Amino acid sequence: MKAVKIYQVDSFTTERFKGNPAGVVLNADGLSEKEMLQIARELNNSETAFILSPDSDDHDVRLRYFTPKAEVPVCGHATIAAHYIRALEYKLDSTTVIHKIKIGILPVEINKDGNDYSVVMTQGNVEFSPILGMQERGLILKALGILEKELDMRCPIQIVSTGHSKVIIGINTRDKLNSLAPNMLALADISKLIKCNGYFVFTMDSTEKEILTHGRMFAPAIGINEDPVTGNANGPLGAYLVEHGLVKHNDSVFSFKAEQGEAIGRSGVVEVTVKLNNGKPEQVKVGGKAVIVFKTEVRI
Repeated sequence: MKAVKIYQVDSFTTERFKGNPAGVVLNADGLSEKEMLQIARELNNSETAFILSPDSDDHDVRLRYFTPKAEVPVCGHATIAAHYIRALEYKLDSTTVIHKIKIGILPVEINKDGNDYSVVMTQGNVEFSPILGMQERGLILKALGILEKELDMRCPIQIVSTGHSKVIIGINTRDKLNSLAPNMLALADISKLIKCNGYFVFTMDSTEKEILTHGRMFAPAIGINEDPVTGNANGPLGAYLVEHGLVKHNDSVFSFKAEQGEAIGRSGVVEVTVKLNNGKPEQVKVGGKAVIVFKTEVRI
């Protein structure tokens, strides 16, 4: 039997029970996919990250991510959690770690601040799908309970990906955002039609100087009715804001802070940086802090 170290971590926050909870298995070598899925189901977070030894010399560490239902290619908050735990366990100085995940081999920046850390991950390729047609748009708005007049008319409804695609929907007010009560069964059915599992509703209606956007993310098709704070939604949002001319930038880089989770009492903040090439979004990074809720050891 093997002793497996398991952590519960809240990402994109420094307060326990805020932000987005993720499981982290530090020493996952030797676990089968079935065992990884069983651990993910038992922890019952939206995602659990499994830290594995490298399998070639072009990266330092491998990560795999499981929801309670299935493996997913990448997860922002679980990446932050996993590298936060790894930095603490190995007492890392500020450094860049190269990790291998399902979407490729990418750098992760570890920033040491006293005895604590923040983590910045580079996301995958920026990809914009065609703006959704009227039929798909109508189905999504009905399922979300959003009226046409409540939309931010500057914002086309579009699927955007930086490794894990999301439907981006802009609305006018934070009050409407926080009052959403989607039809989850309908959203799950629409996911089969549009081949995208996540719906990210955001607004630029912010009263906080440091916060540009507020958002909520729903993904019932993969067992996540609402994800508290989503790196793989706020990252694509950054690229989307640049692509559609919704923000000012210096033609080189655009950075902002995004809040998510307020409506469900798990508010957290994602720091997003978009690198531009000829005025177009080319690369996205998301980062934040984390805090350990508990750790345990299980023999498997």
